[in-house]
Amino acid sequence: MSRRGDVVIVEIPFTDVVGMKKRPAVIVQSDAYNLSIRKTVVAIFTGNLRRTADPAHLLVDPSTLEGASSGLSGPSLASCYNLFTVEQNRIEQVIGHLSDVLKSRLNNCLKRRWNCRRDFVRMRHIGNRGVKDSA
Repeated sequence: MSRRGDVVIVEIPFTDVVGMKKRPAVIVQSDAYNLSIRKTVVAIFTGNLRRTADPAHLLVDPSTLEGASSGLSGPSLASCYNLFTVEQNRIEQVIGHLSDVLKSRLNNCLKRRWNCRRDFVRMRHIGNRGVKDSA
């Protein structure tokens, strides 16, 4: 089973031509869903660092304390712009895992990209008297 924060090698389809390429990626889907369904959601890493300042990209540098456990061979950006859904059995290898610090930064990148702010999210609770909203 894949875990949120695992750095994996997976085949990703090209977007402009037919074919696939093996790429490092990070699992962004929750562990609960990784256990209950066969697919998972990943963010792809790139060695192109020109979007380092973009808040929807996560810089992982394996030469730092935070990035040492990633298993990446050099500084890389995880892009939260385009997420991919892949079959878990298509994950070829787990090469590392993001530190807690980097997972927290990844959460922030995802929130910024998808405009998810906690103060706008309303939770639905089912109680004895039906459904009620809570902020």
